Amino acid sequence: GEEKMSESGGVRVEKGTATDKFALASWEEDTYEALEGGGKLTRASVKQTFSGDLEGEGSVVWLMCYAPDGTATFVGLQRFEGSIAGRTGSFVLETSGEFNGERALGRWHVIESSGSGELSRLSGEGGFDAPHGSKAEVTLSYRMG
Repeated sequence: GEEKMSESGGVRVEKGTATDKFALASWEEDTYEALEGGGKLTRASVKQTFSGDLEGEGSVVWLMCYAPDGTATFVGLQRFEGSIAGRTGSFVLETSGEFNGERALGRWHVIESSGSGELSRLSGEGGFDAPHGSKAEVTLSYRMG
């Protein structure tokens, strides 16, 4: 990733773009409603391991709406606990995206005031590309301070 430092009104601001991969540690998905025509609504609880510029563990709950053809739209809240650019703490991401049957493409942004520890003033946005059964590639353009 890249990092930049600047002074903003006497406050040190750090900016950067973290690139990373995550691997699925667990995936538990249950249907909570069947839809007419063969679609369904599901809830997935997922644990992830991040390695790279984001180093740590993730847990996310996704609500998904599947079409009869197996494609899906999802929304969720993702908690990350670990480090970015040598700073440790945790934060929550709001996520959304689509699954086309082969890969999930998602967008995310840091929920304001969700950070803790050295990541308490973190803001940012990015996304992920997760081929089915493979490690996902992720990005997070962030600002601390």
